[in-house]
Amino acid sequence: MNITVTLTDSTTKFIINNIYPLYLHDLSEIWGNLPNKFGVYEDNETQTLLEQNKVFDIWWEKPGVLYPYLIKEDEIPVGFALVATPPYTPPGCEFYLNEFFVLRPFRGKGIAEIAAKEVFKLHLGHWELQTNPTATNRRAQHFWRKTLKDYTGCNYQEECRKSFDDELKIIFNFHNGLS
Repeated sequence: MNITVTLTDSTTKFIINNIYPLYLHDLSEIWGNLPNKFGVYEDNETQTLLEQNKVFDIWWEKPGVLYPYLIKEDEIPVGFALVATPPYTPPGCEFYLNEFFVLRPFRGKGIAEIAAKEVFKLHLGHWELQTNPTATNRRAQHFWRKTLKDYTGCNYQEECRKSFDDELKIIFNFHNGLS
C-alpha cells in the first residue's frame, strides 16, 4: 500500500472536482441534505457539476493560503484534504482542515489515517477540524478521536459547541509545532 498526499494545481484540480460530488452525497446521509431540482447537492439553482466546480476554484487561486491535497493509493485517486490558513480559518488556529474525504471502497484499510497524518505533518502549528456531532456521524467521530489520539499522543482538545458557521459541531484542536 503506497499512500501519497500531493498538492494539486490548476492542471490536476479536475480530479478533486470529480470526487467532490461523491463527498456531498456521503454528507447527505449525515446532514440530511437533498439534491436540488437539477440533481446537484447545492441549496441554490446550480444546474450542473461544472457550475458547482467553479465555486471551488478559490482553492487553486490562493496558493500558500489554501491547500487542496489529493490522496492516492498506488496512483489511484482515493480522496482529498482541503487545508486552509488565515483568513480562511476559525479564530485562533493556523490550519483548518476544511474538508477531508476518502472514497468508500478505500475506507477501513488505514488509508485515511495515514493520509490525515501526512497532511498534518505538512503544516506545523495550531490546527482545528470539525465534524458533525450526531449519531449519524459516529464513524467519523471515532475516526478523528482515534487518529488524533495516535498522532498527538492524546494531546488534543475536543468540545461540542457551535462553530464559526453557527452549526453545532464537535471541534478538535491540537498543536503539532515546535513551540
